[in-house]
Amino acid sequence: MHAQSPIDVSILVVSYNTRALTAAALDSVLAETRATTYEIIAVDNASGDGSADMLAHHPASAKVIALTENIGFARANNLAAKSARGRYILLLNPDTVVLDGAIDKLVAFAQARPNARIWGGRTLFADGTLNPSSCWGRMTPWNLFCRASGLTGLLPHIEVFNGEAYGGWPRDLVREVDIVSGCFFLIERELWNGLDGFDPLFFMYGEEADLCLRAHAFSARPAITPEAAIIHYGGASERARTDKMVRLLAAKASLIARHWPSTTAPLGRMLLAAWPLSRAIATRIAGTLTGASDTQQSAKVWREIWDRRAEWQHGYSAHTLNPAAPSVLATAGQ
Repeated sequence: MHAQSPIDVSILVVSYNTRALTAAALDSVLAETRATTYEIIAVDNASGDGSADMLAHHPASAKVIALTENIGFARANNLAAKSARGRYILLLNPDTVVLDGAIDKLVAFAQARPNARIWGGRTLFADGTLNPSSCWGRMTPWNLFCRASGLTGLLPHIEVFNGEAYGGWPRDLVREVDIVSGCFFLIERELWNGLDGFDPLFFMYGEEADLCLRAHAFSARPAITPEAAIIHYGGASERARTDKMVRLLAAKASLIARHWPSTTAPLGRMLLAAWPLSRAIATRIAGTLTGASDTQQSAKVWREIWDRRAEWQHGYSAHTLNPAAPSVLATAGQ
């Protein structure tokens, strides 16, 4: 494809120790994308499993940026987007598989519903069951209260008690949503540039929520379609539950600080802190009463998360970032 020829989509893939999964994701893009013109820009976050070498030799990768340090999901996508040429930018996780022309269908959906400005599809687990993480509702005091009180865990399929996950909705209809997941996230390049991409404060988790909430000021109304479906395995590059939850809670604390009114932000921080504390107490009591090993292990994890609250209760901070430009090991392709 000529470097200056117009294309529909710039597909950005950020990998970190997911060599086999990333190769399968790129294979699926090649096999299932026929009606859409595209380029692929891949960034490897200093993987130790040969991912960068695989990307450099994979036929789907038009450009590969191999880094010598892990700069996180947000900064890596921002780096890739700098050389994007498409009308749209598509963020595609490396632990995904494109099904049945999903990218073609997502682009068609974007063209049919241009006012959304951000679009997503339907995600499935490997066994074909629904993976509900394709989209999210925004955090509210009620949503956080439901999590902290255990109502979300007791009644996960009732949306009023599980609003962030749109509980009970099988993602089977076109619907406007608050947040589209970064695993399969289509956005106008013009809007991406207008928002200056992801805020790099979010090392991992929360970056797409922050971007979608900021995009509302640009009249964006994110939407998803069930017609564009992918497999999303989820969590392939971060397997430790405690570390994952610490990052997630830090992201949520940052979102409260950024997007909640000053009148409700203190309540939000209190309810957010109550969530892991209440889970630690509840699972400890349940584990003691039942003697179930899995419940006792869950209690241990929640206690570790609570004990590490100094790392997350105030959110991400600028000192967690390396302000220097990322060190590039190699760049291949166009």
